[in-house]
Amino acid sequence: MPAHERIKPPPHDYVADEWNWIERRFHPEFMAQTETILALGNGYLGMRGSPEEGGPVVQYGTFINGFHETWPIVYGEEAYGFARIGQTMLSVTDGRIIKLFVDDEPFWLASAHMLRFDRRLNMRAGTLDREILWETPGGKQVLIRSRRLISFEHRHAAAILYEVTLLNGRAPVVLSSEVLAERRSEPRAGNDPRRGRNFTGRVLQPRTTQGRDMRVMLCHGTDRTKMLLTCGIDHRLETECRSSWKPNLQADFGQVAFTIDGEPGKPIRLEKFIAYHSSATASPEQVCGRVSWTLDRVVKDGFDALAASQQRVMDDFWRRSDVQVQNVRTGRVRRTTVEVQQAIRFNLFHILQAAARADNTGVPAKGLTGSAYEGQYFWDSEIYVLPFLIYTAPRIARNLLLFRYRMLDKARERARELSHRGALYPWRTISGEEASAYYAAGTAQYHINADIMYALRKYVNATGDELFLEQYGAEMLVETARFWCDIGFFSERRGGRFCINGVTGPDEYTTVVNNNTYTNLMARENLRYAAEVVERLRAAHAESFDALVHKTGLEVSEVEDWKRAAQLMFVPYDEATGIYPQDDAFLDRERWDFEHTPAEKYPLLLNYHPLNIYRHQVIKQTDVILAMFLLGHEFTLEEKRRNFLFYDPLTTGDSSLSSSVEAIVATEIGEYEKAIEHAMAALLMDLGDVSGNVRDGVHIASMGGTWMTLVYGFAGMRDYDGTLSFRPHRAPEPQATIKFPLTYRGRMLEVEIGIDSTTYTLLEGERLAIRHQDEPIALTRAAPRVERPNRVR
Repeated sequence: MPAHERIKPPPHDYVADEWNWIERRFHPEFMAQTETILALGNGYLGMRGSPEEGGPVVQYGTFINGFHETWPIVYGEEAYGFARIGQTMLSVTDGRIIKLFVDDEPFWLASAHMLRFDRRLNMRAGTLDREILWETPGGKQVLIRSRRLISFEHRHAAAILYEVTLLNGRAPVVLSSEVLAERRSEPRAGNDPRRGRNFTGRVLQPRTTQGRDMRVMLCHGTDRTKMLLTCGIDHRLETECRSSWKPNLQADFGQVAFTIDGEPGKPIRLEKFIAYHSSATASPEQVCGRVSWTLDRVVKDGFDALAASQQRVMDDFWRRSDVQVQNVRTGRVRRTTVEVQQAIRFNLFHILQAAARADNTGVPAKGLTGSAYEGQYFWDSEIYVLPFLIYTAPRIARNLLLFRYRMLDKARERARELSHRGALYPWRTISGEEASAYYAAGTAQYHINADIMYALRKYVNATGDELFLEQYGAEMLVETARFWCDIGFFSERRGGRFCINGVTGPDEYTTVVNNNTYTNLMARENLRYAAEVVERLRAAHAESFDALVHKTGLEVSEVEDWKRAAQLMFVPYDEATGIYPQDDAFLDRERWDFEHTPAEKYPLLLNYHPLNIYRHQVIKQTDVILAMFLLGHEFTLEEKRRNFLFYDPLTTGDSSLSSSVEAIVATEIGEYEKAIEHAMAALLMDLGDVSGNVRDGVHIASMGGTWMTLVYGFAGMRDYDGTLSFRPHRAPEPQATIKFPLTYRGRMLEVEIGIDSTTYTLLEGERLAIRHQDEPIALTRAAPRVERPNRVR
């Protein structure tokens, strides 16, 4: 079932707005979805969009990136080299709770009589805003305004502004600000392996508590990973009404209860500050001390200062990252264009929230919006998320690649465990150790090594960061090249070609195959780049080369082995059809009976035994088509067309990773209707709940893919050789323009694609050379703007 046919329209009272995702009526039936959509985060700390007061909450979720517990993976039948330890990111202490009582009546969303309701994800300000007019059972009208943020500037801090105003009479008001450990979500339902694990016993163990004045701190730790986490809350109360407060501190619960004699028209303003610190080495007292430092700073500055710093970060983010779509017939945006613009910004905003302060970690598949996929890191980061970050926030991209470098020793250990040379990166992990229990669709996806090296090359080409390449990248290249040479061999039956057997490509509906085309092509790229870098260091950077030899034990003869393996790499190709088979045996399999597969049987992985799927031509993730995008210079346009038309009908849409890639290639070959269908599926993956599981968290890779669809697809950008080139195509909407910035080697370029022409403007930097179609263009400070006609095929 194609992904675009699964898009679900939102209720009519969800408002189209360029900068906000707005909910104008409380929908308890969509609570799980809105908890995800309204989630906030900064890459270190994330909170689902659950109401402060509680309510019909489906998944309590406050997450610290990398804070996890382990558990033994139990197999019915053991085998050597299986992953032994599972890893799960934990939902930690909840510090956002504020309960409201007026006339001793609790405000409870599920039963409250609300005269007005407006809740919005404010993507311009980086906040979650809400305004409610509540009428109590006694007839009191209460205006409730709240604003929540997780600070980008202050990595460990979050804050809530909670303001209550009585409109038509006096009443006693109580605001109970609380912090609670060990909140449990609903159990994992059914047999969906994508959902997060639920622990049966207690996971967070009390370590210590501290409190003074309006401050409360709870410290907890894990048993197996020995990690510590402290959550602290502190407050400011501003009101002309008479008030008092009282603290309550227990091992798993902290509270500061504010009692106010509410008077009509006099606002009660509570500023709540929340701080989290975690550590695997510090003592409980030390972690509590760090929380105190953070709280001291943010309480002193106040909520308004936090909001102002948040706005500065957001202004800079949109300046560097915004993709604008405008309808040229009216000179302004139409409703459909507004919805597209809203969805684009929603996707980009959530990437920022997932990655901005992931300073020493990776980016989980769901960001910090849910516990699905256990909060682990996959290849998604390198192939789908890093391109956006490389061209808009290269510092963050560097941090993510550095995180992979720090994982290298464990990758070496994993390769040795599997009797290989070099290094093998884990398919899914938090700590750096392999955590995939199903090797056929996990460990066998060796292409992750080449994916990381592909991202490394893209980063170095786009930034010119040769120092990173010398200090870190070259070492990773050596070890991954060694790995490919070790697992492959020169096959006599293939005329001496270099073959790689027993692997799984990106498509998890076809596993443990020989000569997966994507894997072989990406391995070849990995080998070539490793040889190129080592030879360059040897020729021109003797000191760096000597350091590399010292760290890796590299022998010069190895480089010749890499070059020979790359030169003789076997790539399956069927002369009769002109198709690049996904693997040696793919064309021999029977085509899946799509015509008689009902919609409710998708995704197939939840409804059919893996063996039934594996023996058919049916695709979960794009595989050959992904290779034709990433390594497009290796294929002719006609080869891309022929293979797209063959593989597209076989691709189910069961993976959120496919739509963006299909959209890019469909655009390149001129299949514009297909391109729009796939682009909309990627764009609305979460807002349209295309995969039916947005309740469990957003799809960060698809969000990165949305940016790639716009920039690599409709704008036709390519960067194979380190030079930016553009071959603009049609915009995603008729009569629309697209405008976006790119950061390239310290310069900032603005690209605006109109109906008939494209304009390139150098916003920052002295000089930049690019290509439009096949024409070289030089932009300078003196002549920063060039307009060229579009030639749409």
